[in-house]
Amino acid sequence: MSRLESATTEDHLRRRKECAASAWLTALGSAFLLGPALLSGGGGLLQAAAANPVAVDPAAETREVEAWRARRAASLTSENGWLTLVGLFWFKPGANSFGSAAGNALRLENPALASHAGTFTVSGREVRFHALSASGITHDGQPVDTLLLASDATGTPTVLASGSLRFYVIERAGHLGVRVRDLDNPHRRQFRGLDYFPVSTEWAVQARFEPYQPPRSIRIVNILGMEEDMPSPGALVFMRDGKEWRLDAVQEEPGAQELFVMFQDATSGHDTYGGGRFMYIPLPRDGVAQLDFNKAFNPPCALNDFATCPLPPLQNRLALRIDAGEKTYMQLRLSR
Repeated sequence: MSRLESATTEDHLRRRKECAASAWLTALGSAFLLGPALLSGGGGLLQAAAANPVAVDPAAETREVEAWRARRAASLTSENGWLTLVGLFWFKPGANSFGSAAGNALRLENPALASHAGTFTVSGREVRFHALSASGITHDGQPVDTLLLASDATGTPTVLASGSLRFYVIERAGHLGVRVRDLDNPHRRQFRGLDYFPVSTEWAVQARFEPYQPPRSIRIVNILGMEEDMPSPGALVFMRDGKEWRLDAVQEEPGAQELFVMFQDATSGHDTYGGGRFMYIPLPRDGVAQLDFNKAFNPPCALNDFATCPLPPLQNRLALRIDAGEKTYMQLRLSR
């Protein structure tokens, strides 16, 4: 999923116009087709990319992956990290009262929120918040009366505050809602780390990149059943156990310097999160992509109950055991 995380990933899902998506995907696909040698002679270089392992120094790979893991933990435990989430509410058209008391349309039982904090008013794609007097709601440190709210689809949502709480409008597949973070959430304050498979250079592999011409859109369904078409520039083809495996990749935004991959494998629902895992990779060069499954990570939904994660498309659900990367987040399971 830049990441509001992938995100990444799920705050990355942005509404795109079909014509614009087609234009940049066409340009992207052409950019990956570098040189006629890649398209002739049976595609020898591209076939080799899927057949040959990457020569990786084990010590260097371990250092790189450990540094990546440290950055991931720092992101998760930051003020904007996924471990701060405590609420997610979807709006209905018109007035949506918000507060900690029973009787509010949107109720969050939290001591940092007033019993009756205010009202979100939805008109088409526009959302306004009217705070009740003495509610303690602020924006940029100033008390709020009535304020037009930008959603996260703009890239810079309007963030309101109430004590340790932060809340803002999100948009998913045409639906508008409010996401709530608590900087003092016990999941954040008591975080004990993540569990991983041992680092293995066997899972740092080269893949053949097969660009889609013409460009394709793939239907992505999120954990709430919302659907959205996302543009895919091509497939990643790699060898394992004497067999070729394919993963459709997504480039989340025009000009992004990496591809986003959602996948399930034979560890899903056992050693790893049942909803699959995510991975970012550098843009392919000369028709070759570098995949490092040691950097496969859990979607936000594996860490809390208030995310809207995309699920891997059917073609990315592999009958292959990928014992690399992040394992199931046990701390959330034990807290339920």
